[in-house]
Amino acid sequence: MKISIFSTFYPYRGGIAQFSSLLFRSLEKKSTIQPITFKRQYPNFLFPGKTQFVTKEDKADKIEAIRTLDSINPISYFRTAKEINKQNPDVYISNYWMTFFGPALGIISRLLNKNIKQIAVLHNVIPHEKKFFDKAFTNYFLKKTDGFIVMSDSVLKDLLKLKPEAKYTRIDHPVYNHFGEKIDQEKALNKLGLDSTKKTLLFFGFIREYKGLDLLLKAFELLGNDYQLLIAGEIYGDFSKYEELINASKKQKDIHLFTDYISDNEVPLFFSASDVCILPYKSATQSGITAISNHFCLPIIATDVGGLKETIINKETGLIVEKVNEKEISKVIKTYFDKDYKNQFSQKIALQNKVNSWDNFAEKLIHFADSIQ
Repeated sequence: MKISIFSTFYPYRGGIAQFSSLLFRSLEKKSTIQPITFKRQYPNFLFPGKTQFVTKEDKADKIEAIRTLDSINPISYFRTAKEINKQNPDVYISNYWMTFFGPALGIISRLLNKNIKQIAVLHNVIPHEKKFFDKAFTNYFLKKTDGFIVMSDSVLKDLLKLKPEAKYTRIDHPVYNHFGEKIDQEKALNKLGLDSTKKTLLFFGFIREYKGLDLLLKAFELLGNDYQLLIAGEIYGDFSKYEELINASKKQKDIHLFTDYISDNEVPLFFSASDVCILPYKSATQSGITAISNHFCLPIIATDVGGLKETIINKETGLIVEKVNEKEISKVIKTYFDKDYKNQFSQKIALQNKVNSWDNFAEKLIHFADSIQ
């Protein structure tokens, strides 16, 4: 099979770039594949983080993608479609995660040769932080796509609301396996300057409103003095409300902030140092953080929103918080440690990881593309 795939690739960084790089590496074993990426992903004034690009500290897979699409330059939409048509692939795979890109990707899909099958990997259909144009932009993108890959029931539900007749297949998000091995917990704690006698909770990933860090900070206040909270991730947006909660906390000395972008080679430190990963989200479809945590066999405590619970088997690989509030979060955290679940859950996760590979994902994607008429 000959494939063109559009996504965020090197020199861009972030979760979608990591996902796409790993998928590309598995697809190239089974097909002839050409990656295509942005010439400009966002104008700088629209980007909420420090940089969109890989830095020298990042351990990035330097995939040589054709850089052609400028998200705000319509001329580049035609140029990108022309490039794909020139390659004349059997299948064009796009990745869709933000409605901002809906018009660009929608126009490209309309300019492609009719013999090219179009498959979209849907990371989100409707984003967490909603905008007035979300539905219109997404509908425009979905209309010309032949088939869809979804990784959670939550995303599938959103897809079928907008396109009830959609052809789709659901495949679980593979485990991120490019971060290297887990290291000794005590060594990791020492490197991070944390207390090795305390129970360590991890909040990991970009800090955004929907991820509920404020709920976790309030829940942490209700726990005993034998806990410490590790917050690791770049700030997206305003951090002031979290800062106020930290400054007012009686347990401020046990809250450890690492709010720069966490490079790939630093990731093992944070997951190896921790006893549990907490996802206190207020809304969600799915989270790439679960795939990282699973790689390190670190159990997860997550709120019951969106598709989070689909990747966690309650009381087998993690715990689900049924009510999204600080009291319930703190109660479930206490239960996790009181019942000493860590080793039991970690062993179950290790068994699951053997099945949930990138090669399996790629094979199922190709089989689905073959099946579409």
